[in-house]
Amino acid sequence: MRFSRLGGSFRQLSLSLLAIIIGVTLAVSSWQVLPSQAEPAPYSAYTDAINRVSTTDASDMVAQQSPANAAIGSTSFVTAAVNRVGTAVVRIDTERTVTRRMDPFMEDPFFRRFFGDGFPQQMPSEQLRGLGSGFIIDKGGLVLTNAHVVDKADKVTVRLKDGRTYEGKVQGIDEVTDLAVVKINPDKDLPVAPLGSSDLVQVGDWAIAVGNPLGFDNTVTLGIVSTLKRSSAQVGIADKRLDFIQTDAAINPGNSGGPLLNERGEVIGINTAIRPDAMGIGFAIPIDKAKAIALKLQRDGKVIHPYLGVQMITLTPELAKQNNTDPNSPVQIPEINGVLVMRVVPNSPAASAGVRRGDVIVQLDREPVTSADKLQNLVENSRLGQLLQVKVQRGNQIQLLSIRTAELQDPV
Repeated sequence: MRFSRLGGSFRQLSLSLLAIIIGVTLAVSSWQVLPSQAEPAPYSAYTDAINRVSTTDASDMVAQQSPANAAIGSTSFVTAAVNRVGTAVVRIDTERTVTRRMDPFMEDPFFRRFFGDGFPQQMPSEQLRGLGSGFIIDKGGLVLTNAHVVDKADKVTVRLKDGRTYEGKVQGIDEVTDLAVVKINPDKDLPVAPLGSSDLVQVGDWAIAVGNPLGFDNTVTLGIVSTLKRSSAQVGIADKRLDFIQTDAAINPGNSGGPLLNERGEVIGINTAIRPDAMGIGFAIPIDKAKAIALKLQRDGKVIHPYLGVQMITLTPELAKQNNTDPNSPVQIPEINGVLVMRVVPNSPAASAGVRRGDVIVQLDREPVTSADKLQNLVENSRLGQLLQVKVQRGNQIQLLSIRTAELQDPV
């Protein structure tokens, strides 16, 4: 009986162990055959998604999805924006022949008489090559870019994204706004970049820079609009008359002339300037300004800019007080808000009207003036040959002067 009970217990234990083993085996088998969430979806699901994306208009796609919530398998807003404009972005290669100037000492007759005529009569020339970007604004072959990209170039070559190359002819340059129009003669209609409106841009909007930085073709960088209406004086290029869009999208040499896009793939600016002393700061010419300049360059080949002929800075009472308390200051300045004349250009309209260094301009045609940027914009928007009434404070006296604008030949 004892043996029988032991045998029964042993059989029960064996059956229990067998049940446990079978249960574990089935559990392991079940875990192996259940579909894993990490497993990729069937290939057909991706192809269906791609087909849906390809048949959806880019602007509709952006409107339907936010950048942060883009669904897996669909095109991001950056991709959609770049695809919309990408084929219209071009690379611009330039060549310029420069002859180095001979040292004046070597040109001296006494030098040649003493050392003989074994020296070259003319210094050898060298080829300078440049690289920039641009984008097509007309299917007939008009390309918009920066003036400094093609200025003084002997040869301009425009290369499309698909590899086609065309010889470009500079149709017009405006150094004051750093804009240029280049014409190419395509064998068929060209893709055109959709132009947006820079007046609708707000700080914090997405900014996408497209171009050929450092020779790396078809490069895209993403950032935001950091600020608007950053004056050329603040940027450090006082010879320009521009208010820039500032962005933290990476802009490097070679990006110049390329488009700055919004999230819908519309051009809102032209990448033009970088600060070598700062990282994450780039500047673009607002597209609304560029549109107006491009029309004039296409029609006339140049843009006429009225000017007065003064170099100036914004004056505040605090700055004036600092100047006046300096014992070495050559002049006492009225402690007011206005525009201080630092220099009067000889033979300029301002010089002819009697403007003096140290004058403070406080009004232009009855419009109060409190900053150099505002004064420059008022003059820029005036007509060539227009007689402007200027109120200046000279010491403790108010002077009313009449200045007739003239055409700016070279940036002052």
